[in-house]
Parts: sequence; C-alpha cells; structure tokens
Amino acid sequence: MRHGKKFNHLSRKSAHRKAMLANMACSLIEYKRIKTTLAKAKALRVYVEPLITKSKDDTTHSRRTVFSYLKQKEAITELFGDVATKVADRPGGYTRILKLSNRLGDNAQMAFIELVDYNEDYTTDKPKRKKARRTKKKAIENVALAVEEAVVVEETPATEDAVEAKVEEVVEETPATEDVVEDKVEEVVEEAPATEDVVEAKVEEVVEETPAIEETPEVKEETKDEADNSENKEEKGE
Repeated sequence: MRHGKKFNHLSRKSAHRKAMLANMACSLIEYKRIKTTLAKAKALRVYVEPLITKSKDDTTHSRRTVFSYLKQKEAITELFGDVATKVADRPGGYTRILKLSNRLGDNAQMAFIELVDYNEDYTTDKPKRKKARRTKKKAIENVALAVEEAVVVEETPATEDAVEAKVEEVVEETPATEDVVEDKVEEVVEEAPATEDVVEAKVEEVVEETPAIEETPEVKEETKDEADNSENKEEKGE
C-alpha cells in the first residue's frame, strides 16, 4: 500500500524504477532531449536536476556521488564537462517538459523532456517577428511624413523677402527698356505668388529706377539728315 507516499512509483518496484530513471538520465545528458510519457518525464525531472546541481562542484566526492546514481562513466564525463559549464549561471530549473499528443497504442500522454540551455528555439537572441513588423510600420510612417513635408514646402507661397530679392536681380540684369522690365516682373510674379500690393509696389520701384531710353533710333536718323543739309548749304555757299 502507498501509505501517504507522494512520489509516483511508475508501476515498478524500487530496483526497476531506479535503474530505469538512471538510464533515462544518462540518455538525457547525452542527447539533451528525449521523448517519453508525461509521468516518466516528471519523475525524471525530480531525479536528474539534483545531479546537475551537484555537477557544478567538480570534485572527486561530487563525481563519486553522481556516479552512484548514473553508473556510466561517459555520462559523468559529459555532465561534469559540457553540461556543467553550460548551466553554471542558472540557479535551478535545468529541464523543460513539452507535452505532446497521446500515444496510439495505449493512449498514454507523451512529452519531450530537454535541457533548457540547449534549445536554441527558446533563446532571447533570436529576433521576434512582431518587432520586425513594428519597425517596418514605423519606417513606412516616417517615409509618408517626409513626403508630406516635401509637398507642403513646395506649395508654400513666397514671402515678401523672396519677392524683393527676385526684383533686385531683375533690376540688375534688365536693360533700359520698359517692355523688358515688365516681362521680367511678370515672370517674377508667376514664380512667387505673393500678394498684389507687394507686387504693384515693386513694379513701380522698378519702373522709376530704370533709366528708360526713348526713341533713340529716330534721334540718330535726324542727326544724319542735319549733317547732309549742312553739307549741301556749304556747297551752295561756295
């Protein structure tokens, strides 16, 4: 009878149960993951984790104590070598149990039992997909904001300072005729959509400042006629 004993006997006598758990512990140390029933996995976790804690202190006494349980030299060498250095910073919880579907023969609940530090799928170094999606969304939002700002900058009307600068450039580059000045001023007004009052004032300043030349070709023709008449008069006087 059980008489209040809390551990699982696994339907075996003590000698059979201890030999089975020792064999399973050696397989777990060697392969880092084994598949068994859920009841055996829970019993193995209680059996092997104190041995892994014992392997952190690599002394002759610790090796003899663990060997009294496992009875395999290869498992002892692996446990005190690779496994001990891997779990050196972990304060317990060296194994993990992953439940599987039921077995077809007897419908027993199956599970994986593995050493935590040897499963790379559960490490934190691997980036998560959610973070990658968030970064993509942020990048798209930043690009959209940049495009909107560029459009706003292109559509903003020119200020009065910009119009004054344009008109001064026109005054410096324009010749003395009024038609050319008006054409240039119209181009400035089209390029910088400022207010009408500012444009009219600037046009008046341009017209006043430009030294317009009126009828210069006709004056030159009259001087030629006068010179001819004077020559004719001199010939007649002679």
